[in-house]
Amino acid sequence: MKSIAVLGAFDTKGAELAYLIDCIHALAPLADVISVDVSARAHEAVFSATIPNVEVARLGGGTLAALSSGDRLEAVTVMIEGAKRCIQDLYSTGRISGAITLGGGSGTVLGMQALRQLPVGFPKVMVSTIAASATTGRLWQGTDILVMNSVVDIAGLNSISRAVFRTAAGAVTGAAQLGPAPTLKKEKPVVAATMYGMTTPGVEAAKAWLETNGYEVLVFHANGAGGQTMEELIRGGGIDGVLDLTTTEWADTLCGGVCAAGPDRLDAAAQGGVPQVVSVGALDMVNINERPVRFSHRLFHGGETSSLMRTTPEENRRLGTIIADKLNACTAPCALLLPLHGVSQIDREGGPFWDPAADDALFSAIRAALVSPLVELQELPLHINDPAFGKAAAKKLHALITAGKEHRTACI
Repeated sequence: MKSIAVLGAFDTKGAELAYLIDCIHALAPLADVISVDVSARAHEAVFSATIPNVEVARLGGGTLAALSSGDRLEAVTVMIEGAKRCIQDLYSTGRISGAITLGGGSGTVLGMQALRQLPVGFPKVMVSTIAASATTGRLWQGTDILVMNSVVDIAGLNSISRAVFRTAAGAVTGAAQLGPAPTLKKEKPVVAATMYGMTTPGVEAAKAWLETNGYEVLVFHANGAGGQTMEELIRGGGIDGVLDLTTTEWADTLCGGVCAAGPDRLDAAAQGGVPQVVSVGALDMVNINERPVRFSHRLFHGGETSSLMRTTPEENRRLGTIIADKLNACTAPCALLLPLHGVSQIDREGGPFWDPAADDALFSAIRAALVSPLVELQELPLHINDPAFGKAAAKKLHALITAGKEHRTACI
């Protein structure tokens, strides 16, 4: 096993980091530790870090002297950049087989930015005082970082913090001892797809067709985190095509639901020139945990504490414009398929969310706003969960991927 990188602010968390390092040595005696000090000020440390904060500041484009007397936000920004470069260098030179960090609010933000530089599958652990906060999940959404709640504040060693740090040390050393994940030769083109319970039959039909025709399909649950994860993987490369039939996360982003994926959803493939087929799956619904008073007049499906709220015609008009605007930014051919007989399992004739006027508002807004010559609009007299719809989407994506390969070959 190579070294374990231990990153943290040694000015305020020195004793805790020292104990964490002792735990790593006890659990993996053959492992070396590369400690990285991200403190934004000069200090007398409990022990000297392998990579001192002076070096981290330099990597971030600053000097420790300037940071110590300047603005705290600017100092943290410089140390974040330095920590990112430091972790990148340690990984790219093959010096580490795992990384772990701990921190409070600022320390978590800094540590997360550093750990995000490591690829999926590489052991990385964060011990955070804000891990259990309902508002901070966005910091690690889209990653496979193992986040552990510190339970108590990281403000000295006690029976609880020692137990948490030892467990965290066990997590990173245990994963690191597995060795690097086997690097498999990419034997099939890879398609990223979105799915949700309300669009499962249609997406599964598309997935089956693609797999039969030689593709590997990675399915992402369109629950907010899933969409963000897919966007990040697309940006990282290695995705040959995108089957984004389930864009429901945009309804949550617009209306304040719990499955929001943020304003960057639908950007990665469009901006990265990745062939994609997009649809409007489950844009008839917003996920609501508890029904707020302002929505008391709305149509809901489900219980009081976990419900689906039907989108209105006005919301659907806005969603249609958003989807069209996102796809207008495409730099490679794309297709947008509209299922005219319903966009989710419960948006069908006789279903609780069947509302032709609301669906038509969505479709009409898309027709009006879609202007890119790279985006082909197809309107199919099918429900989104009809096997024929899924198969049509899969065939279209295959055609786009194939055409893109032929174009690149012709240009060589």
